[in-house]
Amino acid sequence: MKNKLSWLSIPFTIWMAIFVVVPILIMAVYSVTSADGLVTGENFVGMGDYAVVFVRSFWLAILATLVCLLIGYPVAYMMAKEGQGFQRVAMALIMLPMWMNFLLRTYSWMSILENNGLLNQLFRSIGLISLYNSVTGSNIEYFQLLRTPGAVVLGMVYNYLPFMILPIYSVILKLDNSLLEAAQDLGANSVNVFRKVILPLSLPGVLSGVTMVFVPSVSTFAISRLLGGGTQMMLGDLIENQFLGGAYNPHLGAAISMVMMVIVVVCMVVMNHFGEGEEQAVML
Repeated sequence: MKNKLSWLSIPFTIWMAIFVVVPILIMAVYSVTSADGLVTGENFVGMGDYAVVFVRSFWLAILATLVCLLIGYPVAYMMAKEGQGFQRVAMALIMLPMWMNFLLRTYSWMSILENNGLLNQLFRSIGLISLYNSVTGSNIEYFQLLRTPGAVVLGMVYNYLPFMILPIYSVILKLDNSLLEAAQDLGANSVNVFRKVILPLSLPGVLSGVTMVFVPSVSTFAISRLLGGGTQMMLGDLIENQFLGGAYNPHLGAAISMVMMVIVVVCMVVMNHFGEGEEQAVML
């Protein structure tokens, strides 16, 4: 039986080798070579000129992940504690936007946040912009919502929030109610039950959600380009510019990609190790 299963895994192994391992090896070779084919470390040294982009990418990704966690955990907890009918409706509402194309969802936020978009029209109609002008003495006609760091974070939160909610919801839903009842029988109130039982046991879902939100956020380029308007360049935009843009330098782009990949892998290993430690602590 095992021999049959090993034979069945051969096509998958070949597929992974061709479309995953080989591209990574090619990228690694590009990162340590120059246009002349000579081995060099200048590609990694040259990344120092883009330190601001690195800092901005990780800062906005961390901020978006924290916002997703602050919103996603209460939503997941509420869903898990409600009846099955509510859970089905909530799950449909969460998944419904995911059925739409990623770019279409981002473009819709552009129409909402632009200078004459839906939000600014609403603020103008209720007199909020006039109130702001009278208080500050300014004479603005709209709030600058698009092409800002906040717009980029909003886009990431909107697109990646389901990836935070679903793992946490799945873990909380599977918690053994007898543990909660035992804690209440021992005199723990609702706050202590949540703090000492539910929260520690739900950490695997939290860490999965953090990983699933942080990794695509730090490497995004469509959201930062559309909602940031080119003023909030992130690592994904920088890499794309090196391969497809006017600053064509695939060797530098490969070096940036390798460094980003290593940083993301290290972050994932640290979070997984932290999750294992928390799980062992709860077991003890």
